[in-house]
Formats: sequence, structure tokens, C-alpha cells
Amino acid sequence: MLKEDYTINIIGKQRYEEEIGEVTLSTTGTYKERGNVRFIAYKEYDEDNPRLSFTAVLKVEPDKVTMSRAGSSTRLILEKGRRHLCLYDTGYGAMTVGVFTSEVKSALDKTGGVLEIKYTLDIDSNLSSSNELLVEVIPLPQHREQKGGCYENQ
Repeated sequence: MLKEDYTINIIGKQRYEEEIGEVTLSTTGTYKERGNVRFIAYKEYDEDNPRLSFTAVLKVEPDKVTMSRAGSSTRLILEKGRRHLCLYDTGYGAMTVGVFTSEVKSALDKTGGVLEIKYTLDIDSNLSSSNELLVEVIPLPQHREQKGGCYENQ
């Protein structure tokens, strides 16, 4: 069970030829730090069946982000300056895609922050799309207790 103590805002932009698409998600989730690695976890809900959810996890390392989803074969490796062949589950089956990451900017610290990634996807070495991902991690307001006319975080 996720302890949902952070707001996770995600903006994904995708460009293919002249078409531009944008997906936004604002949800709650967790944010943990272990050594030099940070983990962002949140639930994604199925569009056709809102009762069905999957836990998505972003493992953030210096210049590298691994995206995975529980219950799915999807595992994208986004490493600055490198191309990886990754499995992507379409819901109708898994396919192999090439992922080249041109930029990974992390302004994450102990309390949250922002992660920006720019990457391309290719299928059979043919460009499929150029993508940008912005992930914002914001702590939810903590329980507050009134002390002497002021509010103080607990």
C-alpha cells in the first residue's frame, strides 16, 4: 500500500511530424530517497475501468531514470546520451522500442522538486515521436497544530 504523502504532477508532451499531444496527470503518491537514488511512485488508473489501477515507479539516478509499471512488462530506461531497447506494453501486447534520451535534468532534493526528461522513441530504428516529460513532486501539507496564534508544521 502506498503512503500517499506527495502530490505528483506529470506533464507529458509528444510530437510526431506535425502533430503535438499533451497528457497531464495530477495524483498523490510517495517519494523516497535511498542513497543517491530517488523513487517516485504513484497509481495510474485504467481509462476503460477506473477501478483498475497500476503502480508506476520512477527510479531516478544521476543522468538516468527507469520507468516501470507493476503488473506490466513496460520498462523504459531513459539515460542521458544513450539509446536503450525497452519493452513497452500497449495493453494489447508488448513491443520493443528504441529510447534515446537527450536530456535528464533533476532538481529533486530531500523534500521533492522537479524532474525534466527529453527523449525520442523509435520503432525498427524509424523515429516514432519526440517526447518531453515534466514531473513535479510536492509534499502534501502536514498535520498542523495551532501554537500561540501561529500554525506550525508537525
